[in-house]
Amino acid sequence: MQLDARALNIRSMVEPDRVHRLCYTDPDIFQREMDLIHERTWIYVGHESQVKKPGDYWTTFIGRQPVIMVRGTDHKVHVLHNRCPHRGAMLCPDHHGNAGKVFRCTYHAWQFHLDGTLESLPIPKGYEGTRLTADNPDANIKPVARVESYRGFVFANLSTEGPGLLTHLGRTKAAFDDMCDRAPEGEVEVVATCFRMVQKSNWKLFLENQIDGVHPAVVHESTGKAATEVERKYEKRTGKKPPLSYHYITAFNVPIEKFGELQTTGHPRGHCTLEGYMGLRPKDPDTLEYEKAMHKHYGKQRTEEILGVNLHHVLIYPCLSVQPPLQQLRAVRPLAVDRTLTEIWHFRLKGAPEAIYRRALDYYYLVNAPSTMINADDLDNFWRCHEGLRHEGGDWVSFHRNAGQDPVVDGITRSVVGSSEAPMRNMFKAWAQYLSDEN
Repeated sequence: MQLDARALNIRSMVEPDRVHRLCYTDPDIFQREMDLIHERTWIYVGHESQVKKPGDYWTTFIGRQPVIMVRGTDHKVHVLHNRCPHRGAMLCPDHHGNAGKVFRCTYHAWQFHLDGTLESLPIPKGYEGTRLTADNPDANIKPVARVESYRGFVFANLSTEGPGLLTHLGRTKAAFDDMCDRAPEGEVEVVATCFRMVQKSNWKLFLENQIDGVHPAVVHESTGKAATEVERKYEKRTGKKPPLSYHYITAFNVPIEKFGELQTTGHPRGHCTLEGYMGLRPKDPDTLEYEKAMHKHYGKQRTEEILGVNLHHVLIYPCLSVQPPLQQLRAVRPLAVDRTLTEIWHFRLKGAPEAIYRRALDYYYLVNAPSTMINADDLDNFWRCHEGLRHEGGDWVSFHRNAGQDPVVDGITRSVVGSSEAPMRNMFKAWAQYLSDEN
């Protein structure tokens, strides 16, 4: 069934406790999402440490638009459309590199300063009296409408309208505060490569799963039980407690009711948080050395405040899943109604011991990497959901659990239990607002 998105009453498809299956599967709705969400809100493009030197660049997408994040000779970070204004050739086909002092189009040798302004034309004569002269802004690489950075995390927006980045983030800027504050020097640095996965499902399924308080004990049960058995054998063989990295997998081997003790919070604009999942303060020598470095920079009281935060997951709608205590971030880049690219990035805490980086790297490899059993479980269920929703076994997707029971104060919803489907309801409430004609 295909719908004309222009005539579609989006609000009729989102009810307080359920949404229509076509919200996930209709290609016209997907195009509307690209128009009104991914190309009109703040989208994460990268971290400032990815472009350290003038000329350093990374390429990515904002919605359907290919863009370049580049460090200019003015040492500012610029975000430009990845397109030559002459005949439209892509300027940077690679994921990253260094452009030198100028961008040079490989088709006709137009050259541009790193801020996108025209540097030179190969044959300047012939443009006199035309509508495209060297001093015409149309001869420059088009910059995105707005670029803002918070604590080194760079966002861009293709629209000149709407709130600024900090207003958009609201309280979820805590994702970046928590990650950076855990660094003794107050900053993080990106690890200069990432995992990339293409999921055969709609982008919203990924975001919902990240903060679903029920699925871990179901979907990852077999993996958690197998890891627990390995942990027991290790302890029996060595007489010692297993390394912390074992806990990353065995944490999934808990009764389903245990996840109900978590706390989820829904924020305006579709953002959500998950709190109380995992403590990371064992009294091992590595942690004690790290805490000593924190005390040196922050003092004991402030260190306790920082390390006492248990903010496991922050969803910054519509484009990010951040795990601050584990120094990881997943960027969501929709490719089609049934294809979603996720980029999994990892960060170092500046001033922290190498062992703390290695600890988070273990989680990166054991839980978030494309080849892990945890990720494989999730990817399979994303595909199952999308395939099921394509067919007519029913029109509605249920978000009934604890519907109407979660208290709302000042526009913020705190779930009565961690298993509440409040986060899904919160995201779709924002989704309907973004896509409705009233937006």
